[in-house]
Amino acid sequence: MHPKNAGKIAKCSLWISVEAERPLFTTTVHLCVPATAFHITIGVCDPVQQILEPGIVLRNRYEIRELVGQGGMGAVYRASDLRLEGRVCAVKEILPALATNASTDTEIEQLSQQFRTEASTLARLDHPNLPKVSDYFTIQNREYLVMDFVEGRDLQEIVQDSQRLGTFLDENEVLTWMTQLLDAIEYLHDQTPPVLHRDIKPSNIKLTPRGTIKLVDFGLVKVMQPDETRTVTVVQGRGTIAYTPLEQYGGDTGFTDVRSDIYSLGATMYHLLTCQLPVDAKERFLHPGALIPIRQINSAISARTERTIFQTLGMHPSERPATVRELRTLLYGSSPPRPTLTTGSSTITPQLPLFHSQLEWSEVFRQNSILIGAALLLLMIAIVVSL
Repeated sequence: MHPKNAGKIAKCSLWISVEAERPLFTTTVHLCVPATAFHITIGVCDPVQQILEPGIVLRNRYEIRELVGQGGMGAVYRASDLRLEGRVCAVKEILPALATNASTDTEIEQLSQQFRTEASTLARLDHPNLPKVSDYFTIQNREYLVMDFVEGRDLQEIVQDSQRLGTFLDENEVLTWMTQLLDAIEYLHDQTPPVLHRDIKPSNIKLTPRGTIKLVDFGLVKVMQPDETRTVTVVQGRGTIAYTPLEQYGGDTGFTDVRSDIYSLGATMYHLLTCQLPVDAKERFLHPGALIPIRQINSAISARTERTIFQTLGMHPSERPATVRELRTLLYGSSPPRPTLTTGSSTITPQLPLFHSQLEWSEVFRQNSILIGAALLLLMIAIVVSL
């Protein structure tokens, strides 16, 4: 008998207590009648993920070296490829049983099937700003995705360094990073069917020692869309709240398209340029005007960048740029910057990028070339006549 209920046994018909003990959940059920108390202990398997220890070998090939990160549905490990000497890879472990929308064996199996289908799609992707997916497999109801291990620091760490120093990241540097990120997202969106990342944020963007931007952290995939006439491949789940558009709050039932990723791109730029998280979409819906203008936080940012970012953060998808191409034009005009590329021991430095005021003046000259030419001609005639 539970001691707290000793004086109330005549009124009690049933109570249940749960004692969480790994690797089992121990559930103690007390059946109470006026003169008697029974208790039954039932062991239930714990679905909580057990971390893989260093030295464990998966599929007789991938030797776990260390845990890199852990999330709600899985973990990422640094591993050695025993078949290719010297190759270091990232192994992402995903447990469909921990998905919030998976409550039955049938739903878990559907998620596992989705993973295998979409992992095969990811394995066909090949872009310099995306890690290459090289393998995927299942072991004891755990799904594994193997991809290139990306060295370097993520942009979240770089932003945090700026915060500690009390400085802002340079706008031109951030916009140069964004050219590479936009190339990667445009490549994903141009696939047939389109691939959506749905969790774009600074911590999922790495800057390699060679200056290359890599969009990482491909996670559990889903294909469930309300409109069955459209087939959209989706990577990741619900995303991270500060970077998530309102339509993505529906999880598996909400309709998302390429403009959902564009919102996340805008939220990411906002964070990088202000060193502050943007107000999340739900809060903005409840309190319009809650999002602080970028130039109020960082006055060094150009009006053009601020205007473009606020357009990407439109509450309704129709308010945002429809495609990455449109976003690129709004952000850079007709001359987007080219990043410095490092190949082996050689470095290629393209022509320096033009930003904002320079771009705007170049557009003015281009659009008024006839008038400018006529003015120059009249000036030359006046000089000749005066001689």
